[in-house]
Amino acid sequence: MKLERILPFAKKLLKKTVTRGAVVVDATLGNGHDTVFLADLVGENGRVYGFDVQEDAIQSSSERLKHHGFENRVTIFHAGHEQLSQLIPDEHHGKVTAAIFNLGYLPGSDKTIVTKPETTIAAIQQLLEIMLPEGIIILVIYHGHAEGAVERDALLTYCHEIDQKKAHVLQYRFINQQNNPPFIVAIEKR
Repeated sequence: MKLERILPFAKKLLKKTVTRGAVVVDATLGNGHDTVFLADLVGENGRVYGFDVQEDAIQSSSERLKHHGFENRVTIFHAGHEQLSQLIPDEHHGKVTAAIFNLGYLPGSDKTIVTKPETTIAAIQQLLEIMLPEGIIILVIYHGHAEGAVERDALLTYCHEIDQKKAHVLQYRFINQQNNPPFIVAIEKR
């Protein structure tokens, strides 16, 4: 297949944006896969700030980071991503180059605990304030469940209304696949 699948495309965007020494955000730690990926990209002198509300996600991510030797590159907050501008130190405001969100619920966990559109939108707004120009926010939207569809609709409405002078917004999805596969919305700050 010549077309990139959703998650490889998200990683490609991150690779094009994140350099050694960068400051980045994993807004939904999940099982730590993106956290490890970002920690590898930023290198020893970079910083990843990770957020999650579930203890299982914190534990899983911490173990995965330790296994890779990246725990010193990452600061994990047991908090919602809507608190990121308060929790990321002021010295890194204006220096964030990338952020990724995997929206929905933690795989293999309680499916009633899901991301919410109001907190995700609040986090996006904060990121657009503390990011460098040409910084990128990637939303991987899993919408194959009731709450995911609600969040999808709210996020698409919000993203359509972002002033084009403030950011470029891209939607990347396969439109002929069954079972509501995830898709990406990428927001690049101008």
